[in-house]
Amino acid sequence: METLLGKTLEELQDIALSVGLPHFAGKQLAEWLYQKRATEFSQMTNISKQGREALALKYTIGRSNPVAEAVSGDGTKKYLFAVASDKLETYVESVFIPEDDRATICVSTQAGCKMGCRFCMTGSLGFNGQLTAADILNQIFSLPDSDALTNIVYMGEGEPCDNINAVLRSIQVMTASWGCAWSPRRITVSSVGYLPGLKRLLDDCECHVAISLHNYFSRERAELMPIEKVYPIEQVINLLRQYDWSGQRRISFEYICFAGKNDTMRHAQGLRSLLNGLPCRINLIRYHASHEGEVLSVTLGSSNFKQMEWLRDYLTANGITTTIRRSRGEDILAACGMLVNSLSKS
Repeated sequence: METLLGKTLEELQDIALSVGLPHFAGKQLAEWLYQKRATEFSQMTNISKQGREALALKYTIGRSNPVAEAVSGDGTKKYLFAVASDKLETYVESVFIPEDDRATICVSTQAGCKMGCRFCMTGSLGFNGQLTAADILNQIFSLPDSDALTNIVYMGEGEPCDNINAVLRSIQVMTASWGCAWSPRRITVSSVGYLPGLKRLLDDCECHVAISLHNYFSRERAELMPIEKVYPIEQVINLLRQYDWSGQRRISFEYICFAGKNDTMRHAQGLRSLLNGLPCRINLIRYHASHEGEVLSVTLGSSNFKQMEWLRDYLTANGITTTIRRSRGEDILAACGMLVNSLSKS
């Protein structure tokens, strides 16, 4: 059966007509799905009983609750969602990060990942399939803390720009007036620099963008991130320079700090040269190692905090706003690069 979650207003209007409902019932369906967050057709009380029954014969809403949960000592929560769309039967993890003035969900866009970054535990899963827009939206809508959300980051399992059609459709639902009417400024999409999808993202929506950078030098970056061999970081930066970042839309760079590997003066000067004149922010991140990740990263260790502070201060003093991101949820394998579907094994 086909899923309604993720359909656009125009598609819902066509669906309404196809089951004998009037054209305006498409807008009613959108309201029930995206604003009232209905989970059953019986809740759609302003649609005729006959119409609801006709819909139920051909469609499912597409909502399913998480099947497992883990809670960190810092309040971060990790959820496991079953995925069963397009014959894909697997699990993905999402992370809810509450803070004093905001509440963020980190959503997955693929089951596993193709990119093979050496430092990322998700890469050890391999690639198990693309999520649909419904799969992505279900992580947001079926989150137990969904009503508290203020921000969404597409930074979970997978490379969002390698599943750009589903990502853009989910963003459209979240930002359209007939959908959830969120500002795109509440949404950030991360990418390792997969250029074909990144250009679509930059052209087709106004959300913030975060690029996984991690090293300025091409040979060294390629050792960490195979994508560098196909789409070098200088090509990524050249693309980004074609867009206007002087307004509210922001570009940021994620930079995991590896002791002696990318936290030296040579690397700091390289970053300064690469990003010169580009309005941006760098987020320094401590490397999160674990036994499950050692096969990928046996030669990597995290920079100490003093070295990260030095790198932050050097870059900021040279015109690149730089912060150190506080790690959240490391004790439940929910921190950056640690999503490995551990809840499905417990």
